[in-house]
Amino acid sequence: MEITVLNQDEVRELLPMDECVDVMEAALASLARGEVLLPLRQITWLPDGRSALATMPAYAGHLGAVGVKVITVFPGNEGTELDAHQGAVLLFETERGRPLLLCDATEVTAIRTAAVSGVATKHLAREDARDLAILGSGTQAHSHLAAMLAVRDVRGVRVWSRTDERARAFAERESQARGLRIEVVPNAEEAVGDADIVCTTTSAREPVLRGEWLAPGTHVNAVGFSGREGREVDTEVITRARLYVDRRESAVNEKGDVVIPLGEGAISEDHIVGELGEVLTGSAPGRSSPEEITLFESAGLAVEDLASAHHLYEKAKEKGIGTRVELGGQRA
Repeated sequence: MEITVLNQDEVRELLPMDECVDVMEAALASLARGEVLLPLRQITWLPDGRSALATMPAYAGHLGAVGVKVITVFPGNEGTELDAHQGAVLLFETERGRPLLLCDATEVTAIRTAAVSGVATKHLAREDARDLAILGSGTQAHSHLAAMLAVRDVRGVRVWSRTDERARAFAERESQARGLRIEVVPNAEEAVGDADIVCTTTSAREPVLRGEWLAPGTHVNAVGFSGREGREVDTEVITRARLYVDRRESAVNEKGDVVIPLGEGAISEDHIVGELGEVLTGSAPGRSSPEEITLFESAGLAVEDLASAHHLYEKAKEKGIGTRVELGGQRA
């Protein structure tokens, strides 16, 4: 029995952002239709209180697939040659349980996280949204820029990072690669300004985005810190916005941006308008006016990794890309 192995470069080649946006739409709609089994992720925190090992299993009926992502999260890697997220995604078929694919999780996580924000922006941001603010300058800043360009005709970009040197390096690199002027600004408030779309992509545990800064009609994608004990956006962001999530259970148990306002009594769970997949299937309303502030809180779901891995497997077969490894699996 052979399994296909894809490295980081091969994942990047086989999972372009525009395709991944489509794959994520299908996965989230399937979740909303009840075709997905999705236990909460299991997180083992290391003694430093910041680093963790996460295990994320899922079953997707629309794909006939089951799988798991195992990943380490080491925020201390920021600014080094290593990504903060490292690991692998393992894909199985559901007829006989055969493993099909083992692939790099760093690139899958980077691309699919931003692609889901792309789905949210496509369906929740104003059609005429053109000005983009990115808070952060790491992997997710890079992939979110790609995702926003895939779903909206972005004309102007402002970036702020807690490390000015990294923000300038990001702006120079991405401006050259995309032929787009990216302005580095000295603080987050100036970055947000009159932005139509805001993406928070930091690992900050204290708010870097405040509700008082948001102009009417803004759409926000909050994708950074995913633990219960920290948050990227303050309570006023949550209370001012129409709140959407990838999955209710994950948001109210795992996402500090939501958990903390719930604990404060500032909101109740019914403040969540809907899951993104419910917007796609028509069972939850989307934006209802140009003046509304919409907020998508991304916890990150194993079904997103599973759908990405399935797409990668099919494309790898078609193009003959990847390394085939004999594992076994036969009865002795």
